[in-house]
Amino acid sequence: MNELPPLDAALLPVGVRSRFVERVNGLRVHILEAGFETAGRPCLLLLHGFPEIAYSWRKLMAPLAAAGYHVVAPDLRGYGRTTGWSAHYDDDLRPFHPLNPVRDALGLLAALGYREAAAVVGHDFGASVAAWCALVRPDVFRSLALMSAPFDGPPALPFATDGNEPQPPPSPTIHEALAALPRPRKHYQWWYSTRPANGAMWHCRQGVHDFLRAYFHHKSADWEQNRPHKLAGWTAEELAKMPTYYIMDLADDMPAAVAKEMPSPAQIAACRWLPDAELAVYAGEYRRNGFQGGLNWYRSRSTGMFESDLMLFSGRTIDVPSMFISGASDWGVYQRPGAVERMNGTTCTRMTGVHLLDGAGHWVQQEQPDRVAGLLLDLLRTAA
Repeated sequence: MNELPPLDAALLPVGVRSRFVERVNGLRVHILEAGFETAGRPCLLLLHGFPEIAYSWRKLMAPLAAAGYHVVAPDLRGYGRTTGWSAHYDDDLRPFHPLNPVRDALGLLAALGYREAAAVVGHDFGASVAAWCALVRPDVFRSLALMSAPFDGPPALPFATDGNEPQPPPSPTIHEALAALPRPRKHYQWWYSTRPANGAMWHCRQGVHDFLRAYFHHKSADWEQNRPHKLAGWTAEELAKMPTYYIMDLADDMPAAVAKEMPSPAQIAACRWLPDAELAVYAGEYRRNGFQGGLNWYRSRSTGMFESDLMLFSGRTIDVPSMFISGASDWGVYQRPGAVERMNGTTCTRMTGVHLLDGAGHWVQQEQPDRVAGLLLDLLRTAA
């Protein structure tokens, strides 16, 4: 990858700047930051999800900096203007090991001269990274906020297996059962893990900008059919109750799935939380990079290839003050049945609250930034 310039300052809110941090675990990390003018401020680290970039935090950064923090949001490995990664489908997936972004986060803090962060905040895929940060290095990441993706702990070690025969895998598999439904379906994470997924999105018929417009709209509170609820279990019949951005029609790729819910020109004009000029920042980054960098994180999980490594932490809890924030219209809260309850009842031992905000779907920090900023400051006061 060629070295890129910082993001144009005209695209950023007042008080937020774009720059690069060199030599971070093999990366040249692009960051947005606010509150950088004064030395000695405590650091807040904000970790984005998919298909997002550091820019997704733009609305929170100045308010958090005004409260006295140095706020840092990187483009994660595989995304945006951060370079030093390769994401061809046939590349070695070890750089996308689930603990490697924890090493990236730790290295970024060290490069900036911090031995700890007052909080690590993660949305969507970034929520999992943030959770592992707090679980593995609670001495560094002093509090935790998860958004839109519950974290219910490390994978469990097989227990009391001595003398017992291994149980055969379920048959049919969940994927076979989804495909056999009267309306055949498939799970989006496994489709994201396929070879065609990147090209299907990068070179989709409607173009990257309109694909992202439909995707963001479909998962937001603007799509009025988003009325999430708990699912009874991990069965094809229950999973199929979710919209097609999670449980896709079997014949569709993701651009085809979301194109069916493309907002009208009037709806696009009325979208204050993501006007077209701001969406164009995302589209520009994904037109250049494609999507494979983000998709490789899905592959590293859906294949189960690193599951044994993560079992090293089996039974370990997150013991720093923590909070969960999502939109009341976000199906992501319930896509893994029971995850919220395990997170709030077992995994996070100092959970201060689970907040589901009206007027927000999956993109809660963009749809309701003022309320999210207030909740984060409440968490920081609790942790102080």
